[in-house]
Amino acid sequence: MKTDTDAKELAARVMRLKERPLPQHIAIIMDGNGRWARRRGWERTAGHRAGLEAARRIVEFVGRELGIKYLTLFAFSTENWRRPKEEVDFLMDLLADFMRRHLDELLENGVRLRVLGELNGLPARVRRELERALALSRENDKLHLSLAINYGGRQEILRAVRQILRDYKAGLLELDGGQLDELTFRRYLYTAELPDPDLLIRTSGEERLSNFLLWQTAYTEFWVTETLWPDFSPQDLVQAIEDYQRRQRKFGRIVQQ
Repeated sequence: MKTDTDAKELAARVMRLKERPLPQHIAIIMDGNGRWARRRGWERTAGHRAGLEAARRIVEFVGRELGIKYLTLFAFSTENWRRPKEEVDFLMDLLADFMRRHLDELLENGVRLRVLGELNGLPARVRRELERALALSRENDKLHLSLAINYGGRQEILRAVRQILRDYKAGLLELDGGQLDELTFRRYLYTAELPDPDLLIRTSGEERLSNFLLWQTAYTEFWVTETLWPDFSPQDLVQAIEDYQRRQRKFGRIVQQ
């Protein structure tokens, strides 16, 4: 149970964070829902429900307390379709229900929603709720919340290459003369309007990207915690940022001491 002392300590840590540069964009691989439920002898669905509440808590904290502009959450990968149909259906229903119940709250808090991934591959009920949220939040600018849903990093890169080839054949893009550079390529990615993540957090102790933002994380700082996602708290997020602020980001350069 959190106490007033805990809240005051967290507020003080947040104030200290703001004295140094904050990451502009944080991405999170939310892992461990199933293990969280299994340790309690519960069904995996209970872990997913608790994980969604953790996501709501972190989104609110990032927007209200930290003022960080961009947050990306890995919600459902292209590989997750291999899970049992009952679990996938539950996840889809959970997402659609969350959007119905919490969209007004997101809008009031100035959240702009984006989806990274193939909307057309989602069930109609989910796509309908997401498209509504995308349209209604389009003018918001306080927090840009991107949900990676039906997303895979390799699939994103292949999609970009196919669109580049289509534009080349249509005479819209030249492949010679240096027109196809990194800046041009990134315009074909789902994240074309977003800065690359400064900090990538992964919960549950796993140390891999799991096909997430493969292009965008070339120079991202990684932070891994043993904490399972449903237990991930604002205190954990603050610790991640504190560790990030102690690092020296070189981007391939030699930094003079």
